[in-house]
Amino acid sequence: MAALDQKSPNVLLQNLCCKITGKSEVLKQRREADAALFSELHRKLQTQGVLKHRWSILYLLLSLCEDPRKPSNRVPVCSYGALLAQARDVHSTPFYYARPQSLPLSYPERSATAHNSSMATSGISSMGVFSINGPGPTPLLTGPGPQAVGESMRGSRLAWTLPVSSSPSGAAAAPRPPSGPSSSPAPKLPQRQRRDEDGSAEIGEAALVRDILYVFQGIDGKFIKMCSPENCYKIDSKVPLCKSLRDTSSRLAELGWLHNKIRKYTDSHSLDRAFGLVGQSFCAALHQELKEYYRLLSVLHAQLQVEDDQGVNMSVDSSLTLRRLLVWTYDPKVRLKTLAALVDYCQGRKGGELASAVHAYGKTGDPHMRALIQHILGLVSHPILNFLYRWIYDGELEDTYHEFFVASDPTVKTDRLWHDKYSLRKSMIPSFITMDQARKVLLIGKSINFLHQVCHDRTPPGKIMPASKSTDSPKDASLLFTDLEGAFQSKIDAAYFETSKYLLDVLNKNYQLLEHLQAMRRYLLLGQGDFIRHLMDLLKPELARAATTLYQHNLTGILETAVRATNAQFDSPEILKRLDVRLLEVSPGDTGWDVFSLDYHVEGPIATVFTRECMSHYLRVFNFLWRAKRMEYILTDIWKGQMCNAKLLKSMPELSGVLHQCHVLASEMVHFIHQMQYYITFEVLECSWDELWNKVQQAQDLDHIIAAHDVFLDSIISRCLLDVNNRPLLNQLRAVFDQIIEFQTAQDTLYRSALEELQLRIQFEDKKRQREEMGEWGVTAEQEAEENRRVQEFKDAIPKMCSQLRLLTHFYQGIVQEFLRLLMSDESLQFLSFRLDFNEHYKARDPRLRPSLGATRGRRSSNI
Repeated sequence: MAALDQKSPNVLLQNLCCKITGKSEVLKQRREADAALFSELHRKLQTQGVLKHRWSILYLLLSLCEDPRKPSNRVPVCSYGALLAQARDVHSTPFYYARPQSLPLSYPERSATAHNSSMATSGISSMGVFSINGPGPTPLLTGPGPQAVGESMRGSRLAWTLPVSSSPSGAAAAPRPPSGPSSSPAPKLPQRQRRDEDGSAEIGEAALVRDILYVFQGIDGKFIKMCSPENCYKIDSKVPLCKSLRDTSSRLAELGWLHNKIRKYTDSHSLDRAFGLVGQSFCAALHQELKEYYRLLSVLHAQLQVEDDQGVNMSVDSSLTLRRLLVWTYDPKVRLKTLAALVDYCQGRKGGELASAVHAYGKTGDPHMRALIQHILGLVSHPILNFLYRWIYDGELEDTYHEFFVASDPTVKTDRLWHDKYSLRKSMIPSFITMDQARKVLLIGKSINFLHQVCHDRTPPGKIMPASKSTDSPKDASLLFTDLEGAFQSKIDAAYFETSKYLLDVLNKNYQLLEHLQAMRRYLLLGQGDFIRHLMDLLKPELARAATTLYQHNLTGILETAVRATNAQFDSPEILKRLDVRLLEVSPGDTGWDVFSLDYHVEGPIATVFTRECMSHYLRVFNFLWRAKRMEYILTDIWKGQMCNAKLLKSMPELSGVLHQCHVLASEMVHFIHQMQYYITFEVLECSWDELWNKVQQAQDLDHIIAAHDVFLDSIISRCLLDVNNRPLLNQLRAVFDQIIEFQTAQDTLYRSALEELQLRIQFEDKKRQREEMGEWGVTAEQEAEENRRVQEFKDAIPKMCSQLRLLTHFYQGIVQEFLRLLMSDESLQFLSFRLDFNEHYKARDPRLRPSLGATRGRRSSNI
């Protein structure tokens, strides 16, 4: 080489030409054109004034052409940087790729402890956008190659950068894996080309490297094969190999096991249409990661091929060794571990549930792994966001494989659309979407479909609210779901408020929802007092008859008469035409009072609020209020009868005791019914109605109105003692009502007998006076005896009347006392108990109504 250094540039150029082409080859192939080309290049080189160091350039080119198999002090030509430049044009599938074997889905941690930190100081970049303390991409890879131009977020992810060999040209040399405590280069491996067929000799490292590259792709090598019982790649114990190489090979083989697990998952689901769009997006994300992994394998295979071509004299600094593979595959191994664990966690999941599983793995402190999961989440959540936009902006639900968290039941009819057709599929709600957001999403699409199908509103969704641009890429979906409290929340809120407001406006303006709600209060809850009183007066003769003799058309005519005679006539015709009469099921012995009921017909959109269940509740409350109103009506008649007959019966002093008893019992009943009416009318109905009306005025969507209405009905059902828990109280109250009716019958019988007796006495006296005026005897002895006998019989019947009234009073007071005792057990009804017995009349009669001292102290302490 010293002799070569003394030669002139012309001689160096001639040598260079001979090195590249070969004189014999040029002569044999008659390549005169190549000789002429080199002559022209030589001429330009001599005449070019820019190049100052021609000899150095030629010397470099000649050095680069040296055969690496010959001993030389120069660094080998082949470098990993050049191979990586070639790898840009290599297909993503590795050269020797084959379909992996089926592996169990378990994911045991078989890798040894993490490689020491000294190994991580040099190596290739991982599959992501980062490298482990190593050099960045070589200049050849960072340029806009054909693969890099088309990549999106993952375009730069092929950073499988290998260290660049040092060269005399002054290029920066990449760091090499440390070979020991010292920084001296590693010795050459004389065993590298040892033939594996020699069974008596130890297997060389070159053969293991070749096997490892096959295992990386999930293919069994010559010495390293999949052990199905242990679910791992193993080297047969009979293979002659030292422990260090065996352990290193086992650690490297885990990469193939991880690859097989991921590949098996993608192969099993890629063609499964039932896996859905979200699942296919997940498989596509895994395929992208495997594609980057295959690029690394392509580079390694190319390097191994170059080494085979160059022979055994290749420098150790540029050769593939197990230690170098450990360093270069450290980050890819970590990445594949994350993907394999994610695959295990996602087994059996699809749709939103799969997106939740991917999102859960993004909660890590490693920024690189978090970026990986974030990228996969963007791909997985992209179909979900497309479902969501179609639903909230068009009301369309095209969820063929049931991946979206909004479910539809096609068997539900239109009248139950709001309540039963659409629902939340809670298992499919992604974990990055809150339950409140999911509920709003459900309401938005449900409102659009309700407007179109039930309200027959033909307004396009675009005029209800401005449609937002759908996501263009998975990156947009990832960014949108990352900012759940910002952009995503604002989109959902805007669509929710606009759609709900429009729906409520349609219901209130076109279908008079609030007016129908007030009509329920006035008619079915007896809020229209003048109408109810006049209707009861008109119906009294009809309802006093047996229930089997009633005809609905007669009652309907009476209802229309009551409407025309009261302020009800000023209501909207739309409301009055819905008001009707209903006759309940007749039982033996029922009168018209027991089976009569008002009814209110609802259909169309308002039937969504006034459902059949709601109307049955209204019917129960009406029957209770109607019966209570009848008691008030009966007691009013009793009082009028007492006032009218008081003067007439003054001439019968024998009735003073029984009449006084009637007055006392009637007063007790009037007080009881008035207090109950006050409680029901003001404390129950008015207070509950006020709460309902305030909630309806503040409602943001139809669900709020329905919920408030249901709470209103539940409240009056409970507080009117009509629920299951208050069944004993209701039974006692009905017993009180029965006693009032019985008392009315008893008093009517008493007054009828007394008035008949009074009439007979008046007739006797008139007849006696007429005879005296005619100059005759007033009565004969026989007539007087007959009169006295009749009067005596009447007087003898008075004690029986008194005993009947005392028995009635005793039963009534006993029922009231039991009713008060039950009221005291319910804290919410204790104030009613106080109002019913404000003067402690019943408490003095029944010791059970007197609270114990301990209970009193307990209540006082709880109040404090």
